[in-house]
Amino acid sequence: MGRYKLIALDMDGTLLNSEHEVSEENRSWMFKALDAGITVMLSTGRGVQNVYPYTDKLNLTTPIVAVNGGEVYKAPRELISRHTLDVEAIRSMHEMAVRHDAWFWAYAVEGLFNREQWTDDLGSLEWLKFGFFTDNDASRAHITDWLREQDVYEITNSHPHNLEVNPKGISKASGIGEVCRRLGITMNEVVAMGDSLNDMSMIREAGLGVAMGNAQEALKEAANLVTVTNNEHAVARIIREHVLVD
Repeated sequence: MGRYKLIALDMDGTLLNSEHEVSEENRSWMFKALDAGITVMLSTGRGVQNVYPYTDKLNLTTPIVAVNGGEVYKAPRELISRHTLDVEAIRSMHEMAVRHDAWFWAYAVEGLFNREQWTDDLGSLEWLKFGFFTDNDASRAHITDWLREQDVYEITNSHPHNLEVNPKGISKASGIGEVCRRLGITMNEVVAMGDSLNDMSMIREAGLGVAMGNAQEALKEAANLVTVTNNEHAVARIIREHVLVD
């Protein structure tokens, strides 16, 4: 086996094309890597509720990092760890979103909530991540400053106009690091692929950090290399040219 033992794949904008599908070429090369003894896993901002349809369809039984590291799974439906936001944090972020007329959403263990379907019974749920979306740059900057002042959050994005909030220190890299420790490998043996700032931590810490051709510029600048877009079978290309090589 070569240098790399684990491939961590973001989903939206990376593994998935613009139709939110895994191309046959990507799927084929993922399983070539698996057959070679390399762990191929998903590392996503999605909650597992929105990951399982893909792992089930692909018959993928490897670890999952969900909600930007908020949950880590040994395999689908086999939880290893969970890192939650407290109720007061969710309440204050909800109030801030309403004040700025921003779209908002939040993943809880029990499901996905958003501006159109919220709950006042916050204390009955285990909260994992909160998100804001606004194309008002001033509002988004104000919310970002407010979050940073509290110094208790990990702040990233999955789109230039949104903000994603996890507990401080919780990221895709922290989740992948936990998987690595269980597998007895290091981050230097990881290939990480992504397109947004919530991929920054894993791109920086992986042995090979790959930014998509459609990635945000800051991620491209931080990556070891920039590949083609998510509509051009980038995952297959990286596995073929950088992982399964003699």
